[in-house]
Amino acid sequence: MKIVLTGSLGNIGNPLTQLLVGAGHQVTVISRRKERIPEIENLGAVAAIGSIQDVEFLTETFKNADAVYLMEAWEGMGSLFDQEIDFLAEFKKTARNYVKAVQQSGIRKIIHLSSIGAHSDQGTGSLLVHYHVEQILQTLPEEVSIKFMRPVGFFSNIYRWLPAIQSQGKIIQSYGGSRKEPWVSPYDIAATVAGEMEEPFSGRTVHYIASDEVSPDEITVALGQSIGNPDLEWKVVSSEELLHQMLSAGINEWIAKGMVAMQRAQADGSLYEDFYANKPTFGKVKFEDFTKEFAQKYKI
Repeated sequence: MKIVLTGSLGNIGNPLTQLLVGAGHQVTVISRRKERIPEIENLGAVAAIGSIQDVEFLTETFKNADAVYLMEAWEGMGSLFDQEIDFLAEFKKTARNYVKAVQQSGIRKIIHLSSIGAHSDQGTGSLLVHYHVEQILQTLPEEVSIKFMRPVGFFSNIYRWLPAIQSQGKIIQSYGGSRKEPWVSPYDIAATVAGEMEEPFSGRTVHYIASDEVSPDEITVALGQSIGNPDLEWKVVSSEELLHQMLSAGINEWIAKGMVAMQRAQADGSLYEDFYANKPTFGKVKFEDFTKEFAQKYKI
């Protein structure tokens, strides 16, 4: 197949490109940065340099492809510390660009990287953006098949906790305890997407992706052991205090409030209701595997 990937060579794009090229597909990787060209070509793919905000560029790149992989990256919208960015509006804009490019290019097979929480427009915090992107993509004509991939929280998101772990020996969140929640490795996401590229496309389908289930208590013990700090603490603060900390750090207000609301949904389990109603087979990468990777980053 001729496959076009958005998202450049990120946590998912890099292994996904390798898997697809290894399976014999002709892969084109879209990136904003010219300096990515050698890295993309070294993986056996073709680089297409341009912006996903450029509909003409997208249309031309999608032409003659058999399938496209669509995603929206937060960092692609701008800095989380930029108070002027309307992230919801930017995600919607990108989705509309995709719709126009798909229609103009004649693409009929889409895999879209969405997220846990995309099933609802209520109570999911900043994950609301994914609900709206899915709804916009749903406006495409019926002959366009879409596989919506909804991964849960990435293991790699845990790196955001590194500063507090290194400076205070603490993980600071507004929830905690022994309730297990699902997590996913970007490698398992890549493997799932690569596998779905070769499965039949028909209508609109939803696929949840997860690798493991661990609780905050289990995360604390495992991370502490991996970095040689058995006293690592998961400190639970109020939603108000967490919001204050994020706003004081300069995080975009909409993002900060959205993250607090998302943690509230994690705490009461409501974020995962649709996931557990449609629970997938878990991937190969487990939290124990991630802790080894985390320990290396901790030492740097």
